[in-house]
Amino acid sequence: MKVTPGSRKRFRDRPRVRTGLSIIPSLFTIGNMFCGYYSVASSLQGNYDFAAIAIGAGAVLDMLDGRIARMTNTSSDFGVELDSLADLLTFGVAPSVLALNWGISSLQGLPADIAQDVYKFGWLATFGFLIAGALRLARFNVLAHKLNDVAKPKRDFVGMPIPAAAGVVAAIVHFQKSPVTQIGSALLWCLLVATLAFLMISTIRYPSFKEVHMKKPLHRSALAGTAMLIGLVVFYSEIVLLIIATTYMASGPVSRVSQAVARGLARFREHPKPPAESRGDFS
Repeated sequence: MKVTPGSRKRFRDRPRVRTGLSIIPSLFTIGNMFCGYYSVASSLQGNYDFAAIAIGAGAVLDMLDGRIARMTNTSSDFGVELDSLADLLTFGVAPSVLALNWGISSLQGLPADIAQDVYKFGWLATFGFLIAGALRLARFNVLAHKLNDVAKPKRDFVGMPIPAAAGVVAAIVHFQKSPVTQIGSALLWCLLVATLAFLMISTIRYPSFKEVHMKKPLHRSALAGTAMLIGLVVFYSEIVLLIIATTYMASGPVSRVSQAVARGLARFREHPKPPAESRGDFS
Protein backbone atom coordinates (compact mmCIF):
# COMPACT_ATOMS: atom_id res chain seq x y z
CA MET A 1 0.00 0.00 0.00
CA LYS A 2 1.37 3.35 -1.01
CA VAL A 3 1.64 5.86 1.78
CA THR A 4 1.02 9.44 0.68
CA PRO A 5 2.49 12.49 2.41
CA GLY A 6 -0.97 13.42 3.61
CA SER A 7 -1.47 10.07 5.31
CA ARG A 8 1.96 10.37 6.98
CA LYS A 9 0.86 13.72 8.39
CA ARG A 10 -2.36 12.27 9.74
CA PHE A 11 -0.44 9.47 11.43
CA ARG A 12 1.94 11.96 13.03
CA ASP A 13 -0.98 14.09 14.21
CA ARG A 14 -2.76 11.24 16.04
CA PRO A 15 -0.74 11.53 19.29
CA ARG A 16 -1.23 15.27 19.16
CA VAL A 17 -4.99 14.86 18.76
CA ARG A 18 -5.12 12.40 21.64
CA THR A 19 -3.13 14.80 23.82
CA GLY A 20 -5.60 17.55 22.99
CA LEU A 21 -8.55 15.34 23.86
CA SER A 22 -6.98 14.45 27.21
CA ILE A 23 -7.49 18.05 28.32
CA ILE A 24 -11.29 17.74 28.11
CA PRO A 25 -11.77 15.36 31.10
CA SER A 26 -9.38 17.51 33.14
CA LEU A 27 -11.48 20.58 32.36
CA PHE A 28 -14.56 18.79 33.73
CA THR A 29 -12.57 17.87 36.84
CA ILE A 30 -11.48 21.49 37.31
CA GLY A 31 -15.13 22.50 36.91
CA ASN A 32 -15.93 20.03 39.68
CA MET A 33 -13.33 21.71 41.89
CA PHE A 34 -14.82 25.12 41.13
CA CYS A 35 -18.24 23.85 42.23
CA GLY A 36 -16.73 22.70 45.52
CA TYR A 37 -14.99 26.03 46.09
CA TYR A 38 -18.16 27.95 45.22
CA SER A 39 -20.18 25.76 47.58
CA VAL A 40 -17.83 26.46 50.49
CA ALA A 41 -17.89 30.20 49.81
CA SER A 42 -21.70 30.20 49.57
CA SER A 43 -22.06 28.28 52.83
CA LEU A 44 -19.86 30.77 54.66
CA GLN A 45 -21.99 33.62 53.27
CA GLY A 46 -25.28 31.96 54.26
CA ASN A 47 -26.38 31.13 50.69
CA TYR A 48 -27.16 27.53 51.57
CA ASP A 49 -29.34 26.70 48.58
CA PHE A 50 -26.65 27.90 46.17
CA ALA A 51 -24.12 25.79 48.06
CA ALA A 52 -26.33 22.70 47.73
CA ILE A 53 -26.91 23.31 44.01
CA ALA A 54 -23.15 23.68 43.48
CA ILE A 55 -22.57 20.26 45.05
CA GLY A 56 -25.17 18.77 42.71
CA ALA A 57 -23.52 20.42 39.70
CA GLY A 58 -20.19 19.03 40.84
CA ALA A 59 -21.69 15.54 40.97
CA VAL A 60 -22.81 15.86 37.35
CA LEU A 61 -19.35 17.02 36.26
CA ASP A 62 -17.72 14.21 38.25
CA MET A 63 -19.91 11.68 36.47
CA LEU A 64 -19.05 13.10 33.06
CA ASP A 65 -15.28 13.45 33.36
CA GLY A 66 -14.67 9.74 33.85
CA ARG A 67 -17.05 8.72 31.10
CA ILE A 68 -15.53 11.18 28.66
CA ALA A 69 -12.04 9.93 29.53
CA ARG A 70 -13.11 6.35 28.81
CA MET A 71 -14.91 7.31 25.60
CA THR A 72 -11.89 9.21 24.26
CA ASN A 73 -9.43 6.61 25.59
CA THR A 74 -7.54 9.31 27.50
CA SER A 75 -7.65 7.84 31.02
CA SER A 76 -4.45 8.34 32.99
CA ASP A 77 -3.11 8.04 36.53
CA PHE A 78 -2.78 11.82 36.65
CA GLY A 79 -6.47 12.21 35.87
CA VAL A 80 -7.42 9.68 38.55
CA GLU A 81 -5.43 11.50 41.23
CA LEU A 82 -6.76 14.92 40.16
CA ASP A 83 -10.30 13.55 40.24
CA SER A 84 -9.80 12.25 43.79
CA LEU A 85 -8.56 15.66 44.97
CA ALA A 86 -11.55 17.35 43.34
CA ASP A 87 -13.94 14.84 44.94
CA LEU A 88 -12.46 15.45 48.39
CA LEU A 89 -13.11 19.17 47.99
CA THR A 90 -16.58 19.04 46.40
CA PHE A 91 -18.00 15.99 48.22
CA GLY A 92 -15.97 16.08 51.43
CA VAL A 93 -15.08 19.63 52.47
CA ALA A 94 -18.05 21.42 50.85
CA PRO A 95 -20.86 19.25 52.34
CA SER A 96 -19.13 19.24 55.74
CA VAL A 97 -19.04 23.04 55.81
CA LEU A 98 -22.60 23.21 54.50
CA ALA A 99 -23.87 20.70 57.08
CA LEU A 100 -22.23 22.57 59.94
CA ASN A 101 -23.40 26.04 58.95
CA TRP A 102 -26.90 25.05 57.84
CA GLY A 103 -27.67 22.58 60.62
CA ILE A 104 -25.91 23.96 63.69
CA SER A 105 -24.91 27.60 63.39
CA SER A 106 -28.45 29.09 63.41
CA LEU A 107 -29.85 27.64 66.65
CA GLN A 108 -31.98 30.09 68.58
CA GLY A 109 -33.14 30.48 72.18
CA LEU A 110 -30.46 28.28 73.76
CA PRO A 111 -28.21 29.06 76.71
CA ALA A 112 -24.64 29.73 75.70
CA ASP A 113 -23.22 26.57 77.29
CA ILE A 114 -25.80 24.28 75.67
CA ALA A 115 -25.39 25.95 72.28
CA GLN A 116 -21.62 25.50 72.57
CA ASP A 117 -22.00 21.78 73.36
CA VAL A 118 -24.36 21.27 70.43
CA TYR A 119 -21.96 23.10 68.13
CA LYS A 120 -19.08 20.88 69.29
CA PHE A 121 -21.19 17.79 68.59
CA GLY A 122 -22.03 19.09 65.13
CA TRP A 123 -18.39 19.97 64.50
CA LEU A 124 -17.33 16.41 65.39
CA ALA A 125 -20.07 14.89 63.20
CA THR A 126 -19.21 16.99 60.17
CA PHE A 127 -15.47 16.45 60.63
CA GLY A 128 -16.17 12.73 60.87
CA PHE A 129 -18.00 13.02 57.56
CA LEU A 130 -14.90 14.59 56.01
CA ILE A 131 -12.54 11.94 57.40
CA ALA A 132 -14.86 9.13 56.31
CA GLY A 133 -15.04 10.63 52.84
CA ALA A 134 -11.24 10.77 52.59
CA LEU A 135 -10.98 7.14 53.73
CA ARG A 136 -13.68 6.16 51.24
CA LEU A 137 -11.78 7.80 48.37
CA ALA A 138 -8.51 6.15 49.42
CA ARG A 139 -10.14 2.73 49.56
CA PHE A 140 -11.80 3.32 46.20
CA ASN A 141 -8.44 4.12 44.58
CA VAL A 142 -6.81 1.01 46.08
CA LEU A 143 -9.65 -1.25 44.94
CA ALA A 144 -9.66 0.35 41.50
CA HIS A 145 -5.96 -0.43 41.04
CA LYS A 146 -6.52 -4.04 42.15
CA LEU A 147 -9.45 -4.44 39.76
CA ASN A 148 -7.36 -3.07 36.91
CA ASP A 149 -4.63 -5.60 37.68
CA VAL A 150 -7.01 -8.57 37.54
CA ALA A 151 -9.21 -7.04 34.81
CA LYS A 152 -12.49 -7.76 36.62
CA PRO A 153 -15.57 -5.61 36.06
CA LYS A 154 -16.82 -3.56 39.00
CA ARG A 155 -20.56 -3.98 39.41
CA ASP A 156 -21.03 -2.31 42.77
CA PHE A 157 -19.33 -0.05 45.31
CA VAL A 158 -18.00 -1.16 48.69
CA GLY A 159 -19.45 1.48 50.99
CA MET A 160 -21.59 4.44 50.04
CA PRO A 161 -19.87 6.58 47.38
CA ILE A 162 -18.83 9.99 48.65
CA PRO A 163 -20.75 11.86 45.89
CA ALA A 164 -23.93 10.06 46.97
CA ALA A 165 -23.35 10.93 50.65
CA ALA A 166 -22.74 14.56 49.72
CA GLY A 167 -25.84 14.40 47.54
CA VAL A 168 -27.99 13.46 50.55
CA VAL A 169 -26.75 16.53 52.44
CA ALA A 170 -27.27 18.78 49.42
CA ALA A 171 -30.71 17.36 48.63
CA ILE A 172 -31.99 17.93 52.17
CA VAL A 173 -30.66 21.48 52.24
CA HIS A 174 -32.10 22.17 48.78
CA PHE A 175 -35.46 20.82 49.93
CA GLN A 176 -35.62 22.73 53.21
CA LYS A 177 -33.51 25.82 52.28
CA SER A 178 -34.01 27.64 55.59
CA PRO A 179 -31.41 26.62 58.23
CA VAL A 180 -32.18 24.55 61.30
CA THR A 181 -33.15 26.61 64.36
CA GLN A 182 -34.36 23.96 66.86
CA ILE A 183 -32.09 21.83 69.00
CA GLY A 184 -34.01 18.61 68.33
CA SER A 185 -33.71 18.99 64.58
CA ALA A 186 -30.04 19.90 64.95
CA LEU A 187 -29.29 16.72 66.91
CA LEU A 188 -31.14 14.59 64.35
CA TRP A 189 -29.16 16.32 61.62
CA CYS A 190 -25.90 15.47 63.37
CA LEU A 191 -26.97 11.83 63.68
CA LEU A 192 -27.80 11.73 59.97
CA VAL A 193 -24.38 13.16 59.06
CA ALA A 194 -22.71 10.60 61.33
CA THR A 195 -24.77 7.83 59.71
CA LEU A 196 -23.61 8.94 56.27
CA ALA A 197 -20.02 8.83 57.50
CA PHE A 198 -20.54 5.28 58.76
CA LEU A 199 -22.11 4.17 55.48
CA MET A 200 -19.13 5.50 53.52
CA ILE A 201 -16.56 3.48 55.49
CA SER A 202 -18.76 0.39 55.87
CA THR A 203 -18.62 -2.74 53.71
CA ILE A 204 -22.25 -2.35 52.64
CA ARG A 205 -22.45 -2.62 48.87
CA TYR A 206 -24.16 -0.03 46.71
CA PRO A 207 -25.08 -0.38 43.03
CA SER A 208 -22.76 1.11 40.46
CA PHE A 209 -24.01 2.48 37.16
CA LYS A 210 -20.62 2.61 35.45
CA GLU A 211 -21.52 -0.38 33.28
CA VAL A 212 -24.00 1.81 31.38
CA HIS A 213 -22.18 2.62 28.14
CA MET A 214 -22.81 6.00 26.57
CA LYS A 215 -21.72 4.73 23.16
CA LYS A 216 -24.57 2.23 22.98
CA PRO A 217 -27.96 3.58 21.90
CA LEU A 218 -30.60 3.69 24.61
CA HIS A 219 -33.78 1.68 24.31
CA ARG A 220 -36.85 3.75 23.58
CA SER A 221 -38.35 3.12 27.00
CA ALA A 222 -35.06 4.03 28.71
CA LEU A 223 -34.78 7.17 26.60
CA ALA A 224 -38.34 8.20 27.47
CA GLY A 225 -37.76 7.47 31.16
CA THR A 226 -34.56 9.52 31.17
CA ALA A 227 -36.32 12.43 29.51
CA MET A 228 -39.15 12.26 32.06
CA LEU A 229 -36.68 12.15 34.94
CA ILE A 230 -34.84 15.21 33.62
CA GLY A 231 -38.14 17.04 33.29
CA LEU A 232 -39.13 16.16 36.85
CA VAL A 233 -35.76 17.34 38.16
CA VAL A 234 -36.11 20.63 36.29
CA PHE A 235 -39.64 21.41 37.51
CA TYR A 236 -39.70 19.63 40.89
CA SER A 237 -36.03 19.48 41.83
CA GLU A 238 -36.57 19.74 45.59
CA ILE A 239 -38.73 16.66 46.08
CA VAL A 240 -37.33 14.57 43.19
CA LEU A 241 -33.68 14.97 44.20
CA LEU A 242 -34.56 14.27 47.83
CA ILE A 243 -36.33 11.03 46.86
CA ILE A 244 -33.45 9.93 44.63
CA ALA A 245 -30.79 10.68 47.25
CA THR A 246 -32.58 9.04 50.18
CA THR A 247 -33.60 6.01 48.12
CA TYR A 248 -30.02 5.37 47.08
CA MET A 249 -28.84 5.86 50.66
CA ALA A 250 -31.33 3.27 51.91
CA SER A 251 -30.70 0.81 49.06
CA GLY A 252 -27.46 -0.48 50.57
CA PRO A 253 -28.74 -1.34 54.08
CA VAL A 254 -32.03 -2.68 52.68
CA SER A 255 -30.12 -4.95 50.29
CA ARG A 256 -27.85 -6.16 53.11
CA VAL A 257 -30.81 -6.95 55.37
CA SER A 258 -32.75 -8.70 52.58
CA GLN A 259 -29.70 -10.84 51.73
CA ALA A 260 -29.26 -11.80 55.39
CA VAL A 261 -32.94 -12.76 55.66
CA ALA A 262 -32.71 -14.77 52.44
CA ARG A 263 -29.65 -16.67 53.72
CA GLY A 264 -31.41 -17.37 57.02
CA LEU A 265 -34.48 -18.71 55.25
CA ALA A 266 -32.30 -20.87 52.99
CA ARG A 267 -30.50 -22.40 56.00
CA PHE A 268 -33.85 -23.01 57.70
CA ARG A 269 -35.17 -24.85 54.63
CA GLU A 270 -32.03 -26.98 54.44
CA HIS A 271 -32.01 -27.83 58.16
CA PRO A 272 -35.55 -27.46 59.52
CA LYS A 273 -36.17 -28.02 63.22
CA PRO A 274 -37.56 -31.48 64.05
CA PRO A 275 -41.12 -31.67 65.39
CA ALA A 276 -41.73 -31.55 69.14
CA GLU A 277 -42.57 -35.29 69.36
CA SER A 278 -39.17 -36.31 67.92
CA ARG A 279 -37.41 -34.21 70.55
CA GLY A 280 -39.31 -35.92 73.37
CA ASP A 281 -41.33 -32.80 74.17
CA PHE A 282 -44.93 -34.06 74.82
CA SER A 283 -46.08 -31.24 77.05
